[in-house]
Amino acid sequence: MKKKTLVLGASLKSARYSNLAINRLVKHGQPTVALGLRKGNVNGVEIKTEKVPFEDIDTVTLYLNAKRQQEYYDYIISLNPERVIFNPGTENPELYDLLDKNGIQYENACTLVMLSSHQY
Repeated sequence: MKKKTLVLGASLKSARYSNLAINRLVKHGQPTVALGLRKGNVNGVEIKTEKVPFEDIDTVTLYLNAKRQQEYYDYIISLNPERVIFNPGTENPELYDLLDKNGIQYENACTLVMLSSHQY
């Protein structure tokens, strides 16, 4: 069974990495949900703008810089994901500490590379 991914920092702009990630996740058959600044739809995935209490989130993949992540700390922890992926440019030692304290794994990686190399 494939596990659900939340793309946090989702964008409707096709050139954005978060948009590419949604498309690749869907292409690889990964159940995907998305949260961003603007509502819309990317390849059948509805982008929400509210902190929806999604259930059964396995992975949160981040596309927000460290400063913008701050308002999502409690939200991410409340989802109780198995792991959080910090894509390039999203590294955040403060959030690493919070995740450690809550028993949530994290890695600095690129979702797109992980998918293309079958490491996701």
